[in-house]
Amino acid sequence: MDNASSPTARALRTLDILQARPGTTADQLASALGVTERAARRYVGILREAGIPVESIRGPYGGYRLGRGTRLPAVVFTEEQALGLVMAVLDGQPAATDADNLVGVALSKLIRALPDSVGRQAAALRTYAAAAPDRRSVRADPAVTSALIAAVADRCRVIVTYATDGGDGWEAEADPWAVVVRFGRWYLLCHSHRADAIRTYRIDRIRAVRQLPQRFTPPEGLDPVAVLEENLASGWKYPTRVVFHEPFERVAPWIRPTMGRLEPDGNRCVLTGSTTNTQMYAQEWLPTVPFGFTVEEGPELRAAVAAVAARFTAALEDD
Repeated sequence: MDNASSPTARALRTLDILQARPGTTADQLASALGVTERAARRYVGILREAGIPVESIRGPYGGYRLGRGTRLPAVVFTEEQALGLVMAVLDGQPAATDADNLVGVALSKLIRALPDSVGRQAAALRTYAAAAPDRRSVRADPAVTSALIAAVADRCRVIVTYATDGGDGWEAEADPWAVVVRFGRWYLLCHSHRADAIRTYRIDRIRAVRQLPQRFTPPEGLDPVAVLEENLASGWKYPTRVVFHEPFERVAPWIRPTMGRLEPDGNRCVLTGSTTNTQMYAQEWLPTVPFGFTVEEGPELRAAVAAVAARFTAALEDD
C-alpha cells in the first residue's frame, strides 16, 4: 500500500488540516484528502479513537475542530513527510550522515522523536544513503547566521567582520535588511554605511557579527530576492560592458540578473555591470547567450573572453 494513502497517513493528514484550519467541513476535508465524505468522517473517527477530541459543530459556520485544550505532540510527521525532510537535509548537508556533525546531531534528535514506525524508515535512509558533497558548495556558520537573523528581526544595526577569497578582511557597519538563500548560498542584504550603498555579503565569508544599539527602518515594500539579484551584478571590482547585436526583446530572456543591467540601444542592446570573477563570466555566463556580442569593457573581461576563444580555436586546429 502507498504510504501516503494508508489509513494512518490520511488520519495524520486529517490532524494536520484540523490544526491549520479549524472549522473544516466534511466536504472540504474530503477534497483535501482526495477521498469521499464518508471516508473523511472515518478518518475523523480514527482520531477520536486515538483519544484526540475532535468536535463537530453544525450550522453555516460549523465544521470539525480540535477540542479546546487539546495537547498534541510538538511535531507529527507522516512517513512520507519524515523521509522527505531527511532527504532535503542530506541533499543540502551531505555531512549530516555523520552523527557527530552539527546538523547530524540535530537530525538524530528529530529521528529519535518520531514514532517507531516512521523513525525506523528515516533512520534507515540516513544510515544507508551515500551523499556526495558538492565541491563548489559553501556553508554559512549557524551562529553567524542566527546573529544576523536576530538583527534583521530586531531591526538593529550591526558591525560585520568580512573576509574575501583573497584573504583580505575588513569591518563594515550595516543595516541588515534580510537574509536570503539563493542557489544554495546564504547572503546578507543590507545598507552598508561603509559604502553608503546597498550591498550583498556572502554569509559564509562573515567571520563575526556585533549588534549595535542603533535601530533602522527597512525600505517600504522591500522585495529581498529581487533587490539581491539586482545588486549581485553591481559594486564589484571589474566593470563589464557587453554589446549584443540583437534587439533587447530577443536577448533579455537569456540574461540573468547577476550579469548586469540590460538596456535597449536601437536594434541592439547593452549589458553593463561588474564582477569579481571574469573567468566565470566568460566561461559560464556569456556562452549561454546564443547571439553575437562584443565585449567593450573592461580589460579583465576582454582578456578572459580572449582566453576562452583561443582555447576553442585551438580545439579545431589540425595537428
